Amino acid sequence: MRNSRIRPDVNAGSVADIAFLLLIFFLVCTTISVEEGIARDLPKPCADGAPCNVSIARNNLLNIALGENNQLLVNDMVSNLKYILVDFIDNNASKSCDYCLGVGLPLASDHPKKAMISIETMRNASYDSYIAVQDEITAAYFELRVRYAALQFDKPLNELTPQELKQVKDAYPFQIMESIL
Repeated sequence: MRNSRIRPDVNAGSVADIAFLLLIFFLVCTTISVEEGIARDLPKPCADGAPCNVSIARNNLLNIALGENNQLLVNDMVSNLKYILVDFIDNNASKSCDYCLGVGLPLASDHPKKAMISIETMRNASYDSYIAVQDEITAAYFELRVRYAALQFDKPLNELTPQELKQVKDAYPFQIMESIL
């Protein structure tokens, strides 16, 4: 006669092993997304004997201020950033900067290699506004580099050789000073 009150036991000894194997499987097979930041090179340390404090001529410095309420000021004037940057960097002080003069900015930098952009950000400014300013600066430099590649090499930027790309980057070096107020 069969006893209906006794239940068969389930052997659960290997459940922990299976769970451990599944954990390892998912850890190995899962890709972890890595967020990218702003691609910028840190300044190189000053070489021994080289002057570290180099003065910058006033006309070679473009001041950008990002205020507490995310207002954008360029040399104390509210304005359209990308056009000012392109005119300021690429002008070579050889012609008047029509857009710059309209908002009271200096004519322009002496040379693209001497152009320096200074960003002052208030602590309460939003990160989105800061990134928008960085994007405008990057877009201005990209536009200038594309234009230079087309004039010098008659090619788009993505078809340049590494040597040609280096020449383009040397012609329009990305020079930014940043400070948080």
